[in-house]
Amino acid sequence: MYRAPVDEIAHTLKSVAGLRKALETERFGDLGEDLVDAILAEAGRFSSDEIAPLNEIGDKHGAVLKDGAVTTPPGWKDLYKNWIDGGWNGLTGPEEFGGQGLPMLLSVAALEMWNSGSLAFGIGPTLTMGAVEALEKHASDELKARYLEKLVTGEWMGTMNLTEPQAGSDLNALKARAEPNGDGTYRIYGQKIYITYGEHDFTDNIVHLVLARLPDAPAGTRGISLFLVPKFFVGDDGSLGERNDVFCSGLEHKLGIHASPTCTMIYGDGKFGDSPGAIGWLIGEENKGLACMFTMMNNARLAVGMQGVAIAETAYQKALAYARERTQGRAPGHKGEGMSPIIEHPDVARMLMTMKALTQGARAICYSCAEALDMARVSEGEEAKAWSERASLITPIAKAFSTDIGLEVASLGVQVHGGMGFIEETGAARLLRDARIAPIYEGTNGIQAIDLVMRKLPLSGGATVAAFIADFKADAEAARASNAPALEGVAEKLDQAIANLESVTAYMQSALSEGRQTDALTGATPYLRLFGLTATTAMLVRGALADTDAPEAQGRAALARFAAASLAPETNGLAVSATAGATALEDAAAALA
Repeated sequence: MYRAPVDEIAHTLKSVAGLRKALETERFGDLGEDLVDAILAEAGRFSSDEIAPLNEIGDKHGAVLKDGAVTTPPGWKDLYKNWIDGGWNGLTGPEEFGGQGLPMLLSVAALEMWNSGSLAFGIGPTLTMGAVEALEKHASDELKARYLEKLVTGEWMGTMNLTEPQAGSDLNALKARAEPNGDGTYRIYGQKIYITYGEHDFTDNIVHLVLARLPDAPAGTRGISLFLVPKFFVGDDGSLGERNDVFCSGLEHKLGIHASPTCTMIYGDGKFGDSPGAIGWLIGEENKGLACMFTMMNNARLAVGMQGVAIAETAYQKALAYARERTQGRAPGHKGEGMSPIIEHPDVARMLMTMKALTQGARAICYSCAEALDMARVSEGEEAKAWSERASLITPIAKAFSTDIGLEVASLGVQVHGGMGFIEETGAARLLRDARIAPIYEGTNGIQAIDLVMRKLPLSGGATVAAFIADFKADAEAARASNAPALEGVAEKLDQAIANLESVTAYMQSALSEGRQTDALTGATPYLRLFGLTATTAMLVRGALADTDAPEAQGRAALARFAAASLAPETNGLAVSATAGATALEDAAAALA
């Protein structure tokens, strides 16, 4: 059973992602370590004791659609009520609408724990939080007054409606349309697919954020607008009125996250109301909807990265517990009677350490992204710009690297279990099934790699990425200066990984400046992994050099040394792959035609 690693989460927040320094300099007002520790402890308790026990029930029962209504698994509706009663939905929400206004760093830490307890549960509130931010930044005062408070508290949930059958990640191909009524409202028509929690029984109203085109809109993404479309209309007094013309026509039968209702949504076919058309209200400006939606999507991408970390943590814990109990064969040096616990076999130990190092590295990357978002919010001028650009740089790495390792670690978890991992009873297979969606949604990981190379490396003429890499160099120097026997040889191995990262970064920048986009795009995915592995090693070193008097210090140093010896060398091969250019791929791909 999952137990939230509260101490390790707190260590990563404070000593790797910079929360302790921010608290000491009062960047987050009067927030102190005592309150941070109390929030983390209670979030861990709730996730371990209330969410995790319902995960298997959710997987086996799934969400059910009948007569247009979706029923979640037994116990899940009560779980959600307990969750909002605890105030968790409003952790970072605006205080003027009932939120607590706490830093994103605390939110992502809690989010990790929710999703470790159950990915299918944790994904729903994530979208509500994203809707809150989109409305807070872009909606009219009237819409904020009518909807924000109940979204912040979680009394209502929000959704994000982008994808259509003919338009997966290509938003240029969206066909949903919006026709103005002349009274400030619009009638929305179209179909949206893969809408997470598009229909459910958690709340009595659902607030959909929907991308659609106006009749005279320009072609492509320049002609997309964003609309708020409630399931039920809301009166001036906040009471619910008639049903809007939107409904769920089907649920996807998925590989994993069975308890999360993934819906096909129909807007404006006349099922409800006097005439066809789901009534919606414009968010932001006409034809500027994509910018509004990206406010929601960027945070959603970090949240999905946290889901990768979450599933990896759960898979690691499950595999570790199994390896301690399962006996088989006799490990080298085993002196006891009978067979050895499989954790004593070198290859099993290697897999477990790989799982642990990747999980903690991805956690640190995601938390560092949250730190940048927080610091951008509380800073001004050039400092705010630098932090904002750092958050933009880290976001695709946090999303793609973390979800890739979520899948990788879950797969290793099955391998540690052996044949017992391939059957459903142990739960290892469930984690692998659940993990598979995260590299796909909120922009597939290939798209994240494209974003990193094409849009993020050029930020401030390359100064943003150079500053981030400079932090890794400082970690290597700190390890060298420490002269710690437990970190012997680590600085040199980290130096090599950083050199690989710098070399490929320069290659990518040259390819872009010389118009060789295909060369850059061909190497984008291995480059992103190279970046993630270098960051993992550097941040594990940073964590090992902090709090050296703590009981866990020796284990953290050993983990950093393992990462430097076993993970960092992979960057050598990735550097070759990332700079190979497009010719070999194009020649091979010609055979596919």
